[in-house]
Amino acid sequence: MNGERRVTLSLATFVLICFFLPWVQLSCVGLKDSVSGFDLAREGDKILWFVPLFMLVIIVLGLVRLIREKLPAIFALSGTVGGSISAYLMYHERSGTNDSARLVATQWTALFWLSFIASLGIVAAALVFYTRRSRSP
Repeated sequence: MNGERRVTLSLATFVLICFFLPWVQLSCVGLKDSVSGFDLAREGDKILWFVPLFMLVIIVLGLVRLIREKLPAIFALSGTVGGSISAYLMYHERSGTNDSARLVATQWTALFWLSFIASLGIVAAALVFYTRRSRSP
């Protein structure tokens, strides 16, 4: 297993796991709660379901030997498109939350930011995978 594919698969697995962990911390008058990406997708913006869907597609395509050996462009394309769209959806969800002072304070967790950075890392690793595979004989 080459390094770029391993990095892409590891980051996709990390983003998939983090989707079910707390993304937002809510606090109001001493009470605290957290909301995961799963909760945000279920209760609010349904388009967030594309994040775990893209991560599953990247993982499956990365594990299928025929695709990665015969058609590396498919794996690279899925990583590039899936990672970038997932990062955009996370950014869109984050920017949709107003940061002004209000009764219920919201704070995005480190897991959210690590997932966002990992999605961008998927894009970079998939591009490196493709450039190295396309140059090899």
